[in-house]
Amino acid sequence: MSTSFQRLSAPEAATWLAAHPQALLLDAREERHRAQGHLQGSLRLDGRNHERLLLSEAKDRPVFIYCYHGNASQTYAEMFTDFGFVQVFDLIGGWDAWQKAGDQVLAQPTTSAPLLAWLQQQGLKDAHTPGDHGNTPLMQAAWRGETAIVAALLAEGVSLTAVNGDGNNALWLGCVSNDPALVTLLAKAGVPIDHINLTGATSLMYAASSSKPEIVRVLLELGADPLIQTQDDYTALDMAATIECLQLLRAAGKAAKAALEA
Repeated sequence: MSTSFQRLSAPEAATWLAAHPQALLLDAREERHRAQGHLQGSLRLDGRNHERLLLSEAKDRPVFIYCYHGNASQTYAEMFTDFGFVQVFDLIGGWDAWQKAGDQVLAQPTTSAPLLAWLQQQGLKDAHTPGDHGNTPLMQAAWRGETAIVAALLAEGVSLTAVNGDGNNALWLGCVSNDPALVTLLAKAGVPIDHINLTGATSLMYAASSSKPEIVRVLLELGADPLIQTQDDYTALDMAATIECLQLLRAAGKAAKAALEA
């Protein structure tokens, strides 16, 4: 039998289904058994409608097939792969295995489907495991400016203090995206705003040196310290690359010094 389709255990299938809400779900059981329980959104597959599905469905649409015990589903899965479908999966042990998995199966898709799909697209293992250069999924989403994904990752309880190979945290990467709303979201979630990276720089210093006045403004409004110095005694003010950044930091520095002297 062809091995061009993939077989999934019940727990694996639960995770896969959550990540592929657009998949074509096919139930290869008799209608009377299907009526007693089936996957939501699934279609009944039998000898009368399979040709229509094979000819009418897009070949790049993911297909998931299950039967009673995982036997007939393999035959149908091979049929779909033979017709050029590129993502075909079936359920090991069939509906019987799905029911026996019980709470384990139901507990699998705790992560939202859009987030699971995004993690898969990025080649990331899960919401918590760092990828290349030590960048966590939160850092990667922040760098790309994907606010909805950042919010979903924060809801997953990901680490707020993690740093990458350069010693930068997610807030720094959020500043790179130049999105004030995203920076605000990260800072208010608890990502340290005055974190110092391996070169001795803060996110405020980066924003000032990179000509990002709106990021400088929002960081100052959120409480970033303009008086922090690098090992060479430079502050964000010394690094300001534009007049607007310079003016913002000069005013913030004066206010901060006055508060210390009061």
